[in-house]
Amino acid sequence: MAQKVVLKVLTMIDDKTKKKAIEAVADIYGVDSIATDVQEQKLTVIGEMDTVAVVKKLKKVGKVDILSVGPAKEEKKEEKKEEKKEEKQEEKK
Repeated sequence: MAQKVVLKVLTMIDDKTKKKAIEAVADIYGVDSIATDVQEQKLTVIGEMDTVAVVKKLKKVGKVDILSVGPAKEEKKEEKKEEKKEEKQEEKK
C-alpha cells in the first residue's frame, strides 16, 4: 500500500537545494511522486518506499524533520465516488 511521507528539509531555501533534495529522493526504489514547497521547506513523497531510506538520503542534503507518515489519500477518493453514486441513485428514486 502506498504511503505519504511529509518531511521538513531545513536547508531547502532556494531552487538549487530544492533540486538536490528531489534528485536524492528520486533515486529511491518505490517513489511514485514528489512534491515540494520551498516557502514552507516541505517535501512530500508518495509511494511504496522505505521511510528510513528517504530520510537517510535527504540527510546528505541537510537537516531533516519528519512531519507525518501515513497512507496515501487514494482510498478516500474511491469512497467519495461511491458515496456520490449512491446519493444520485437515491435522488432518482
